[in-house]
Amino acid sequence: MGPRTVVLALAALLAGCSSSPTADLVLTNGTVATLDDDHGRVEALAAAGDTLLAVGSAEEIEAYTGSGTRVVDLDGRLAVPGLIEGHGHYMGMGEAQLQIDLLGTASWDQIVARVDSAATASADGAWVQGRGWHQEKWDATPERMVRGFQTNERLNQVAPETPVYLTHASGHAAIANEAALEAAGIGPNTADPDGGTIVRDAQGRATGILLETAEGLVQEAIEASRSDLSPEQRRERRREQVRLAAEEALANGVTSFQDQGASFETIELYRTMAENDELGIRMYAMVSQSEVTPETQERLAEIRTVGAADQHLTVRSIGEVTVDGALGSRSAWMLKPYDDAPNDTGINVTSMDRILEIAEIALEEDYQLAIHAIGDRANRESLDLFADLFADPNVDSESLRWRIEHAQHLHPDDIPRFADLGVIASMQAIHACSDAPYNYQRLGAGRVEQGAYVWRTLWEEGVVVGNGTDVPVEKIDPLASLHCTVTRQVPGTDTTFTPDEALSRRRALKSYTFNNARMAFEEDVKGTLTPGKLADVAVLSDNMLEGPPGRIRETTVDYTVVGGEVVYTRE
Repeated sequence: MGPRTVVLALAALLAGCSSSPTADLVLTNGTVATLDDDHGRVEALAAAGDTLLAVGSAEEIEAYTGSGTRVVDLDGRLAVPGLIEGHGHYMGMGEAQLQIDLLGTASWDQIVARVDSAATASADGAWVQGRGWHQEKWDATPERMVRGFQTNERLNQVAPETPVYLTHASGHAAIANEAALEAAGIGPNTADPDGGTIVRDAQGRATGILLETAEGLVQEAIEASRSDLSPEQRRERRREQVRLAAEEALANGVTSFQDQGASFETIELYRTMAENDELGIRMYAMVSQSEVTPETQERLAEIRTVGAADQHLTVRSIGEVTVDGALGSRSAWMLKPYDDAPNDTGINVTSMDRILEIAEIALEEDYQLAIHAIGDRANRESLDLFADLFADPNVDSESLRWRIEHAQHLHPDDIPRFADLGVIASMQAIHACSDAPYNYQRLGAGRVEQGAYVWRTLWEEGVVVGNGTDVPVEKIDPLASLHCTVTRQVPGTDTTFTPDEALSRRRALKSYTFNNARMAFEEDVKGTLTPGKLADVAVLSDNMLEGPPGRIRETTVDYTVVGGEVVYTRE
C-alpha cells in the first residue's frame, strides 16, 4: 500500500467521525478552479501527504486545520491544477540555460555582438553555443542571405578561431562558423546526410546553415570536444541540466513535464534522481526514436514503468518521432510548395518505412507513439500510417492514445480523421502567435485560414487537444501560451491570427491540465483539483478566468505546490 492509498484510506476511515482529518497544507481565501464539474469553483483546499483531502468554502476547509498545518492565505489569488507541460525537451531546456540565450533577439547584429563577447571571454578551444535566433523575427534583414538565411561571414570575423554553434529557435536549423564546420569535417565535398541539408551558396561554399539531420554533424564534434571529461564530470553536468530545468519549470507553475525524446541513459538518470527525491518534478519521459530498434526492443520492456517513485516517473511512450521539420526553416513537409519558395516542399526527416518500424514496435511493447508532424503532408502521412495499423481488428486505437505532436498545418480533409482514428492533437498554442508574422508569407491565405493551428475545430470534432510550449523552442511560460490560446494575438501588435480558432478560458486552462493529463494516461491522478488526486497546484496572481484577456500575460505564478509541498514561492 503506497502513501497515497494510506492517506485515502485514513480519510475514508475518519469521514464518519465527528472531526475531520488534519491537513498538512491548506490554501484558503481565494478562488480555487477545480475544473471538476462536481466541485466547480470554491474558496479553499486541504491536502495531507501528497493527496488532496477536500475542497470547499474557507469555513469548510478550516475544519481540516491543526497546529501542524501550513496555511497559505491566497488573498484573492487563483489556484488551479498544477500546470502540465504537454510537449517539451527537458535536457534541452537545462542545456539552453548553459548557453547564450538568443530568444527574442531583434537582429543579426545583436547576436553577433553577443557571440563576440562570449568568444572573447571563452577559454582557448572552448565552444561558444547559443539558442533561440529566428531570422523571420528580426527588425532588419542581414546584408547577405542564402535560401532565406544569413551566412556565417560575420561569425568568422568575430570568432576566427573559436568554434561557434547557434541553434535556431525551432531546433530544426543551426548556424556554425568556419571553425565549427572544420571541427565537424564539413568541407566542399561533404554530402548532405539523409533527412538534412548543408546549405550552400551559388559557388558551392557552405554558408554555415545546417538543416535537420545536418545539425548532427556539428553536434557530434561538440560531444567529441568533451571527451576529456571524466564519467563523473559528465554525470554532474547532466544532473545540473536537470536541476536547472526543474527550477525553471516550477517557477512557472509547471508540476509535470512530458519530455519528448530521452535516451536510455537519461531515463536512468531520471529514475535515480526520482528515487532519491531529487527530480523535483513529475516526469513523463518518452523514449527517443534513436533508441528504438528491433535490437533494443527488450530494453523497452525492461524500462517501461508507470508512476514510479510516488508518481514522479512514467516511461510508456516513444517520441517525438520526427516526420518533418519546422515552418520557420521551411523544412515542414508540405503537400504543395511554399509560397515563398516555389521549388521547396520541405523535408521528410525520417523515412515513413522507419517510422512504421517504430510504430510496430510500439504496438508490440504497449507503448504510446508520439509523432512530430508540422506540415500538412507530414500530418497526412502520419494519419495514413495510423489508419493502416488501426485497421487491424485486434488494435484498439482509442486505448492507444497515439499522438501527433504540433499538428500545426492540416489539409481540411484530414481534420476529421483525428477524431475518427482517436488520435490526440498535442499542440503548442504559443507557436501560433509566435509564428503568425510569417505564416501567410510561407503558405498563403488559403492554406493558413483553412488549416493553421485549428484548435477549436479539432476540439469541437471531439479530439483531445493538449497544450505546451515546446521549450526550449519557446520559454516555458504557460501563461504566454494560455494568452495565445484565448486571444491569438500577434505579439507586439493589436492584430489577431485566425481568431475564430481561439478557445474559451476554461477550455484553454483545461488544455494545460486535464487534457495534458489525459495525453499521458494520468487523468485519474492529476489534471483537476479533485479530492483523492495528487495535491499539485499552481497559484496565480490574478484570476485569468475573468477580466480583460490581456491581463493573462501580466499574471504571475506566486506559488507552486507539488504533492502537497510548496516548492516555489515568488519573491
